[in-house]
Amino acid sequence: MTSLSLGVGIAFLVRLLLVLLFLPFSALDKILNFRGAVGQAKQAVHATGPAVVLILLGLCVEIGMSACILTGICDRAAAFVMAGYCGVTALLWKRFWAPGDFWTGGRGRELFWDFLKNIALAGGFLLITFGTGAATVEGFFADPLASSHPYAVAPR
Repeated sequence: MTSLSLGVGIAFLVRLLLVLLFLPFSALDKILNFRGAVGQAKQAVHATGPAVVLILLGLCVEIGMSACILTGICDRAAAFVMAGYCGVTALLWKRFWAPGDFWTGGRGRELFWDFLKNIALAGGFLLITFGTGAATVEGFFADPLASSHPYAVAPR
């Protein structure tokens, strides 16, 4: 295996690991267990219609944005959307403060770790959005729909 193909393979694997939770697993779970997903969404919006809309939007985000991140097409904008999605889902469904049993080791403590995992995922997606250094941030604001060209190899 040449260093070119090794580099492309690693770049793809890193992106795959980041989106693997969403595509295929979370998206497939929403499809196969649609009623259960709607039931969970109803905990946040308390009505079936808006819950269905939330689940369908979630499916679109999880499938569409993950595909963009994997292919490198508008990947920075897609990663930005995924970071927001992770933050919103953390606030809506990982509300560790709601049960009031955080200090006694109850459900609140379990949700706390899920909340932090969502926030950490958001951070990973923001690395794709903005790059890994201060010098790369400006590129996103200059052209947010441009690709980060994740599979390009710089000439030696």
